[in-house]
Amino acid sequence: MDITLNQAVQQLRNADNILILTHVNPDGDTLGSGFALLRALRKTGKRARLLNGDRINAKYSFLYEGLNEDDFREEFIVSVDVAEKKLLGDSLKEKYGDSVNLAIDHHESSRRFAQSTYCEADSASCCEIIYLIIKELGVKIDKDIASCIYTGCSTDTGCFRYSNVTPRTHIIAAELIKLGAEHSKINTKMFDTKTMNNIMLESMCLQGLEFHAQGKIAVITVTQEMLAKSGTDKSALDSIKPITRQIEGVKVGITVKEEEYDATGVSIRTDEDVDAAAICAHFGGGGHVRAAGCEFKGKTPDEVRQIVVEYISELIRNDG
Repeated sequence: MDITLNQAVQQLRNADNILILTHVNPDGDTLGSGFALLRALRKTGKRARLLNGDRINAKYSFLYEGLNEDDFREEFIVSVDVAEKKLLGDSLKEKYGDSVNLAIDHHESSRRFAQSTYCEADSASCCEIIYLIIKELGVKIDKDIASCIYTGCSTDTGCFRYSNVTPRTHIIAAELIKLGAEHSKINTKMFDTKTMNNIMLESMCLQGLEFHAQGKIAVITVTQEMLAKSGTDKSALDSIKPITRQIEGVKVGITVKEEEYDATGVSIRTDEDVDAAAICAHFGGGGHVRAAGCEFKGKTPDEVRQIVVEYISELIRNDG
């Protein structure tokens, strides 16, 4: 059931022992949303904790510094930036997938899996929504909360460069800076700092870079062997996925990633002429108009690359 912002706020006011769930392959928006909400709820005297079914990249550690673990039996479950329950990951989906009371989201592809959903599809990030919710809760936003929210606003907009940015995005970001968000440090950490291992992985990826459809499609493939050789894990993909979209003339950037289990994941980034969410929806996935993803069970990266490139090539050809 879709609800209003005020109804979502009222549900949070009425709840206690609140469990916050974030999506696998955690990014700055899901983590920023989750930890900002957790900090805000605790400031109102409620007990809350956050769970993620995946490894959290060390660069996000500042989001949860100083937080201790609340021990309680959850009575109310909230998901943030989660479009469908499979994105919780296998372990959390099995345990909580059918028990989420409130989903707070901004994906056009939201599957409405929770009992109640508040979704703003035109919001540049879930953190923008969390900012509004915290304000409505009457919580004073301190430096830590401001930094959490700013992280999501910045990372989901490519440091405010993507077409999903709205005037409200900038207004909220400005307010967060006033409230103490360490914007310079956050942006440096998110966009300008890479480990040597990450650079090694990028080098391997670029060696295998492919172009299709007269240079309108660029494809990068990441295998488990490449991750092992570079000493990285899937969290390193945060810096890999945008590479293809940065190439002049490319309309669709594709990152094909071999998973640890019997599957291959695909991340799509597009320019303003191509709908990434529609492409991924065709393959059972979803996301945003400019950035989306899907997964193929039981197929190799080579098989998936061929399937996806053929489909997108035809799509671009038909669109002229």
